[in-house]
Amino acid sequence: MKFKKTYSYALWSATYLTLLSVVIAAISYFFILHNFDFSIIIISVIILFLTTFFITQYRAEHFIYRRLRGIYEEVSILDIKDLKRDSATTDIDKLSKRMQKYVEVKKLEIKNLTERDTFRRDFLGNVAHELKTPLFTVQGYILTLIEGAVNDKQIRVKYLERANKGVERLVAVTKDLDMIAKLETEGMKLNMNVFNVLVVIQNVFDLFEMKAKKRNITLKFDKIYEFPIFVRGDVEKIEQVLINLVVNSIKYGKPNGTTIVGVDSYNADKFIIKVIDNGEGIKQQHIPRLFERFYRVDQSRSREQGGSGLGLSIVKHIVEAHNETIFLKSTFGLGSEFSFTVEKAK
Repeated sequence: MKFKKTYSYALWSATYLTLLSVVIAAISYFFILHNFDFSIIIISVIILFLTTFFITQYRAEHFIYRRLRGIYEEVSILDIKDLKRDSATTDIDKLSKRMQKYVEVKKLEIKNLTERDTFRRDFLGNVAHELKTPLFTVQGYILTLIEGAVNDKQIRVKYLERANKGVERLVAVTKDLDMIAKLETEGMKLNMNVFNVLVVIQNVFDLFEMKAKKRNITLKFDKIYEFPIFVRGDVEKIEQVLINLVVNSIKYGKPNGTTIVGVDSYNADKFIIKVIDNGEGIKQQHIPRLFERFYRVDQSRSREQGGSGLGLSIVKHIVEAHNETIFLKSTFGLGSEFSFTVEKAK
């Protein structure tokens, strides 16, 4: 049987009170009545001990029960129906553990809510900034044309081209925002198929060959692959991941540099696809936040290079939707390596 926690308290309280009463009774009998009857003393001791013990125990239980009842009524995880008067003093350890767990959960919830609130403010500020910049640019060129520059053919064409770039920037941000919203609210629907990932990589190289040539950046495989490499996944989504990573390597790579893509075996069930560049690299303090929406390492340079600022966030969502993992290794001044796992075709 579980020994009630307050029994010890009641036992020692009763013992002390009884001893004190015995001393007082003995003195009274000896000095006042001059008739020291040992049997009467024994009976008195027993009666006094039992009475004191049960009174003390009852009072302790009543005291603790009332306070526990208040706790149960105030704390949402505790059901007052679970609290019984006779078990109030035996469940202190259990209650303490439950309360400690409850407090830890609430602390974590508060931390998460604080982080979400901070992220929400940053996100709204970033969205406003991303939309404001191209909007003001487009507005400025259009107002200039309205005020008379439209009559000059050379200026008209130049300003319309610049305004169109601003509109393209707005479209890119809007599309990426829409994709992020769908990923987070509806989840990502994947069309899983088996495909040759080397073909997808080559398609991405062909798609951005001209963009890479403008910066004299070479796109190539890490080696010659003699056989196809078949993986299982959503081919369009995996291609989007590769597009975003390759485009990033072109934007932030050094002129006359290289972007190398390789596929290696990660374990018995997965391949790992690596996108390596010898660009400017990323400082260590930026790496933990690099996959956040709109997070930019170099604000001024990132604006010049364009893009929505959501590319790496989308990459992370797609990879995680496949239940895979994305990795980043970077040395500032030497380059970066983005890599992600993908399931091997069975």
